[in-house]
Amino acid sequence: MNATAVKTSEWVKNRIKQDQIDRYLKPGQKDFIDDDLIWKQLEGAKKTDPARIREIIKKSRSIETLSPEETAALLYVRDPQLIAEMEEAAIAIKKEVYDNRIVTFAPLYLSSKCVNSCKYCSFRLENGEMERRLVTMEELDREIETLAGEIGHKRLIVAYGEHPDSDADYIVDTVKRIYQCRFKTRKGEGQIRRVNINAAPMSIEDLTKLKNVGIGTYQVFQETYHKETYSKVHPANTLKGNYNWRLYSMHRAYDAGIDDFGIGALFGLYDWRFEVMGLIHHTHELERTFGVGPHTISFPRLEPAHNAPLATESKYLVDDESFKHAVLCLRLAVPYTGMILTARENAELRRRIIPMGITQTDASSRIGLGAYSKETKGQVEERQQFVLGDTRSLDEVVRELAQMGFITSFCTAGYRCGRTGEKIMEMLKCGREGDLCKLNAIITYREWLDDFSSEETRAVAEPLILKEIEEVKERNPGAMKMLKNYYEQTCRGARDLYF
Repeated sequence: MNATAVKTSEWVKNRIKQDQIDRYLKPGQKDFIDDDLIWKQLEGAKKTDPARIREIIKKSRSIETLSPEETAALLYVRDPQLIAEMEEAAIAIKKEVYDNRIVTFAPLYLSSKCVNSCKYCSFRLENGEMERRLVTMEELDREIETLAGEIGHKRLIVAYGEHPDSDADYIVDTVKRIYQCRFKTRKGEGQIRRVNINAAPMSIEDLTKLKNVGIGTYQVFQETYHKETYSKVHPANTLKGNYNWRLYSMHRAYDAGIDDFGIGALFGLYDWRFEVMGLIHHTHELERTFGVGPHTISFPRLEPAHNAPLATESKYLVDDESFKHAVLCLRLAVPYTGMILTARENAELRRRIIPMGITQTDASSRIGLGAYSKETKGQVEERQQFVLGDTRSLDEVVRELAQMGFITSFCTAGYRCGRTGEKIMEMLKCGREGDLCKLNAIITYREWLDDFSSEETRAVAEPLILKEIEEVKERNPGAMKMLKNYYEQTCRGARDLYF
């Protein structure tokens, strides 16, 4: 075994801290996901009376988290009239909690090295056809120049493989570098103001490093909550094979001082209804333990991945209608949380699902290493974790959202003002966060339109931004003086003003 292999083996051996699992387990070394209980709750919900369904919808409309049993009942609704009522409630909840804004971001992959062997992933260790490397700091500068200086993104979700070369120290260095980059635009300055992280489970000590460098949301997806399936797709001799090390990622994050986290499941590995229930049980566990639920819930579907047959051959692949229903149920079950729909899905499906309560989506997405700054035509499967369904530019997506009546928000103010954790949960549940975010959405929209948009997009967006200002005048007249001041400053080239 060469020196590199020895180093990697030692790193893997010391990665999992068993005491940082045991401290959270229930008596008898039990975790909070009970497969038998979930199936019992699903089975008991198959024939719920329509009147009861309407009671559950009403509870959701009051911005209360639904119980697992209530969520299970919604998962089996098939009556078109009841589904229409669920959709109407989802639209109203999104409007009340988050207003009519959609936050955009870009994914940025910085490493393709990985010690794991996930059967659905092209990054799996055994895939010898995959290009393996890390993005250098010089490459990172070029990526951020494209993302922040040319496209106009303000927020990223940065993804890292699990490997000693992309450990917490590498993450810290890259996050620092991203925050330091500044680029001149048409009228102002382009920069990334919010770096969210999608990375492997870490120890409290490593998570503290990430907290100190100022990361935004920390994402870890359980992939599948079903234990037998989890063990089948994540071999036991790998880091990812440890179900509970992953399951308690958010607990460790909270104890490291990170109170803004995102959970998710990879739909298509197991029964989609079970996965929704797993997400709900996870949400209840976080609320019960810390008083803080997830800031975001994600629901990516399996997509084709190079040299990973399970990604297309799984018997649990989720069709569009079932996927749409899963998203709808999640919106109602956790009405305060952000909902992320990614460019894994094609443009047509995203158009259908976004109105049902989505709060965040990515655009101009490329997931090959160094792909933003390269003149790469199309997708290169040997360099990507999976194949994207929607590669439209940010300008195109912003224009379409405006045509649908949604204002695109580039706001990152809440995180820098300390509106995270319990603070943001309280504000979301009472609707106050939506009022503040509307003001910030208007300012950042103005910024982006002046610095980056095409004439075609600006023509659609200008009437919308005036409509948003009129809504503030009607609903929050006390804020108009400061909004007018910030708006005028922004028009003159001032940047990063926020409430």
